[in-house]
Amino acid sequence: MSYEEAIEKFELLFENKMSEEDAKNFLVEMYERGETADEIAAAAKVMREHSIKLHIPKDLQEKLIDNCGTGGDKSNTFNISTTTSLLLASAGSYVAKHGNRSITSKSGSADMLEVLGINLNLTPENQVKMLEDTGFCFIFAQNHHPAMKYIMPIRKSLNHRTIFNILGPLTNPAGVTKQFIGVFSPDYIDKIIEALVMLNSKKAMVVSSLDGMDEISIEAESVCAFFDGDKINRFKIEPNEYNLYGKKLNLIGGDAKKNAQITFEILSGNEKGDKRNVVVLNSAFALMIDGKVNDVKSGIEMAEYLIDSGKAKEKLNQIIKVSELF
Repeated sequence: MSYEEAIEKFELLFENKMSEEDAKNFLVEMYERGETADEIAAAAKVMREHSIKLHIPKDLQEKLIDNCGTGGDKSNTFNISTTTSLLLASAGSYVAKHGNRSITSKSGSADMLEVLGINLNLTPENQVKMLEDTGFCFIFAQNHHPAMKYIMPIRKSLNHRTIFNILGPLTNPAGVTKQFIGVFSPDYIDKIIEALVMLNSKKAMVVSSLDGMDEISIEAESVCAFFDGDKINRFKIEPNEYNLYGKKLNLIGGDAKKNAQITFEILSGNEKGDKRNVVVLNSAFALMIDGKVNDVKSGIEMAEYLIDSGKAKEKLNQIIKVSELF
């Protein structure tokens, strides 16, 4: 299916002009043959257009970054990308974090942030104020994608994933153009980075680890593709190279309460082990994507400084307090 054909199909789907049977066949057919980059980009474009958007001043929008995983890796780790997003904000980044409640894990980003004390139910106008005041806002997916009410029953009627299991990170209503995305399988790296280029991303990195994580792993090699605004580079990340090797088993999380405690301990500087290491490593690459550092080594040093200096904990406390004002 061409990009233009996919746009037409997804418009019908999102406007509820496709019968339930046709919609089911459409999604199953893509799943069985494998979605293409054109189809992923088209679906994301239409889903963005049907979202409740954040109206962000142009100078601020150009600074935005999102760090989000597809989920679905069944690793049961704590909320690594969300913890990384909070750390990024303490570096002076402007993080428009797109996420939702748990779908395939015990704790989604929304569940964990809510336990930390962050108010999630802000109007789009107050989300923009949060961004301006703190450098962070959480964009609660269920509040921004009303057309999904037509699609959710169809998804639930199928016993396998659909294209919507990989669309979340590509459909941020804030219109971010810098993204760090984790996917549950290396098979999707090329498709998603190519889709991001079609969606006019300025900088983007897509990663998947060979031990099955939708993050950069501290135990196994991770495969990634990086778009620098000009071309796509593909390479592998070896945690041993950065002296941050650890065990995936030590990254296991739990429910929202447990994961919130893990995030708090990392950002407070109390967690010194593998959980800290995986956040530091992922943050280093995110900082590089955002232009805060020129290389991974500098990113690691900055991430460790933000934690050890207390700046990460200070930023977390600020985000919690400001969110409560709305």
